[in-house]
Amino acid sequence: MNKRIIYILLIQHIDMKLTLRQLEVFAAIARNENVSRAAGGLAMSQSAASSALVELERQFDCPLFDRIGKSLRLNSTGRGLLPLAEDLLARGAGIESYLAGGTLGPLAVGATLTIGNYLATLVVADYLQRHPAAKIGLHVANTHDIVERLRRFELDIGLIEGEVSEPDLLLEPWLDDALVVFCAPHHALAAIDRVDSAMLAEQNWIVRERGSGTRALFDRVIGQALPELRIQLELEHTEAIKRAVESGLGIGCLSRLSLREAFRRGSLVEIRTPQFDLGRHFHFARHRQRHVSPAMQAFLALCRERCGDAGDTSTLELPFIR
Repeated sequence: MNKRIIYILLIQHIDMKLTLRQLEVFAAIARNENVSRAAGGLAMSQSAASSALVELERQFDCPLFDRIGKSLRLNSTGRGLLPLAEDLLARGAGIESYLAGGTLGPLAVGATLTIGNYLATLVVADYLQRHPAAKIGLHVANTHDIVERLRRFELDIGLIEGEVSEPDLLLEPWLDDALVVFCAPHHALAAIDRVDSAMLAEQNWIVRERGSGTRALFDRVIGQALPELRIQLELEHTEAIKRAVESGLGIGCLSRLSLREAFRRGSLVEIRTPQFDLGRHFHFARHRQRHVSPAMQAFLALCRERCGDAGDTSTLELPFIR
């Protein structure tokens, strides 16, 4: 059942000036800041998308964008309309799914790198096994990128590990985690029971990039305690950091979740640093004005079912971790 039929069902006998298609075009242009890219995503011509936006603005004599060259930036009225439009479109997708026989609507999930590589893919696989007709997309990036995509309504749910202070988002605690300092088994610090801060300050460090939740906590705790810290490499991926540390280039600091298999194999060893509080939390995140659809409810319930009972990442049973 297409959106035109849903629209007819929603507004039959109601005199409305706008359509769901106009709102869909408006939201797509708001996300892309470009009519051509928005039209491509909606499988319609650029002229049709432009006409839909112009008609929406003309009907209410209310511009929604500032035109800057070929870019369109939301003005204050457009910023106020966007969450209302996204909410209505999400509800329309839910109605479409219900009328189509109970199939869950499409879902866009974002996950920060540690969660995406070691947890989210497993949850997505379970989700598709339980709901084989459902459509779900998983975007894996650092915390800053996931937060921005949630703010722009490009994602329905975020699974984040970073420290976030964003008034537009609602956060719900999920799992406890902790960062761990580690080195190769042949490193000089590997045989020391407890390493003091002076020893750590002398080391070369291989760490995550700025903008990641792991790096933010590392900077706040270890970076502030060791202002003369020597950063040898900044890498975007946990596996690359682990390989670099294994080769002896320096020491690292990553989530215990990402290190469990390497510790089990003995290819990396933990450096005990009780002087630092490196505990943190994984959270569910969503825009506070985003409608919680049945698909979102089902996915969050599966996250809690698979991982929530464990309480923290150190006790999770994840047989497919690399």
